[in-house]
Amino acid sequence: MPSSPVASRTCPANEDNAPARAFGSAMSRRHRYESESDVGPTVKSLALCSRDEAERAASLEELSRRVLACLGAGRPGSMQLSKPTLLHLLLLSRSCPLEEVRERATELLRTAQEQGVEVPRALSSGPSVFIPAKEMLKEVADQDVLTESFLSTGRVDHITMVMAMHPAYLSCFLRTQHALLEMDGPLPHDWRHYIAVMAAARHHCSYLVQQHSAGFLDAGGEESWLSGLQHAPTKLRSLQTLNKLLAHRPWLITQQHIQELVCPGAEPRWSLAELIHAVILMAHAHSLCSFGWGCGLNPEPDHIGGYTFQLPSPSHLPRSPHSPLAHEDGRQELGEGAMEVEVLMQKMVELQQQEEECTQEEMVTRFERERSESIPTTVVREAPPDLLLRLVEDPEFRYEDFAPKGEQSPPTMRAQVDYSWEDHGFSLVNRLLPDMGQLLDEKFQVVSNLTYHRMAMHEGVDTHTLRKALWNYIHCLYGIRYDDYDYGSVNVLLERSLKVFVKTMACHPEQTTARVYHAFWRHFRHSEKVHANLIVMEARLQAALLYTLRAITHYMR
Repeated sequence: MPSSPVASRTCPANEDNAPARAFGSAMSRRHRYESESDVGPTVKSLALCSRDEAERAASLEELSRRVLACLGAGRPGSMQLSKPTLLHLLLLSRSCPLEEVRERATELLRTAQEQGVEVPRALSSGPSVFIPAKEMLKEVADQDVLTESFLSTGRVDHITMVMAMHPAYLSCFLRTQHALLEMDGPLPHDWRHYIAVMAAARHHCSYLVQQHSAGFLDAGGEESWLSGLQHAPTKLRSLQTLNKLLAHRPWLITQQHIQELVCPGAEPRWSLAELIHAVILMAHAHSLCSFGWGCGLNPEPDHIGGYTFQLPSPSHLPRSPHSPLAHEDGRQELGEGAMEVEVLMQKMVELQQQEEECTQEEMVTRFERERSESIPTTVVREAPPDLLLRLVEDPEFRYEDFAPKGEQSPPTMRAQVDYSWEDHGFSLVNRLLPDMGQLLDEKFQVVSNLTYHRMAMHEGVDTHTLRKALWNYIHCLYGIRYDDYDYGSVNVLLERSLKVFVKTMACHPEQTTARVYHAFWRHFRHSEKVHANLIVMEARLQAALLYTLRAITHYMR
């Protein structure tokens, strides 16, 4: 039995200033071009991600030979090097952790440009619009985990680069994601990616929609499905109610929702194993949207919105309602920021030394006070592009507070009494989807126990109470209460700007802005803010799973 835990930046989809196109058609073009192939090399087809150095070196030479042969063919280079090939070289030149591959890709792009080929350039300087690329490089000490990611998947995406600030967590995250998407399981591989596309679209996360659209096509998926839900099979469309509840109000999921999908006579009918796989995929994608938005992920260099073929000019700088402006970066004078950290550390020490015990009634009162606190997070945001809305059913269905003031709330889930991950969810997942419970539990444990015993400029700090307050606050927002936890600690340790960030990320991540990110923990390292993002992501994931697994358990009785 597992031990108890404590408790994408998207840009408007455009292509060289052209009107937005559906992800399906954009991705299918890429798919076709790579199979037609002038040079047409992909990382995997040329074994650039081989673990054998000699094989990798030979593949690199073969890539160079093909590119140079095209450039020397005596015809216009742009007719010979397809756009996907150029974008692939751009991706390798920007993010490959293997120096020899990165430098060769850069050299080939430079040669192509000298030969008159119009080459692409990335629109961003790093993985995150919130975190300066130079600062991220300083905080990613373990390059081995990035190399392993490249050798396993053929690329190092922006999610991986940011998570690499915490390599212990990244390793178990990648294992879980690989099992969900690639290992043997009840769902076809193309369906897995399509379910992730449907889930990411609910939070308007074009980053993940593009990523999984590419995975869907690579797995042999039918490209028409990506142009709208109406083209997908009825069985996949039948997940839409569960998808929207999981994303926005999981406490409303009941046994009836499960019964409609799996009971005899349901048409089309899901098996319990298929359904648990789909549920975890959706919850995984929803929570990853929180991470992507919360870390300000830029589009990948080969994503729509991540590159341009035009020369630099003010009109082609990446713009987004989420981009940080100079006047909203929330920086402070050294003394003021340091004082905030000192005060927080003192509060943590006092809570750890506190011996006063509250009555159960007072504990419930403090939980209810925290749960019903008004934390305004909604800001005006431009409408998502049509290409995302085509993949969303009932787009007006959004997050609402679990317990709005003046309204009767649903029953609180008492984690240690009603339904818990340790006593119920873990074993159910492992029974229906072997090994997945263990992988998820490892992720929950690693992120909950992750510590470097430091806080901002201080070393040797016990951050347990702060991490637990973050985890339990997110579960509180989802209506989950721990009987043995004093929610007064949440109010002591989480200042309002942090609560605004956490609630925005956990409940409607598409509303996250640079101002919200920079406003909390203003003197902390970016890696510490990323750690907070990881806690929010995993706590949100576990909360959504608890409600759905409880409904499945009730159906099975």
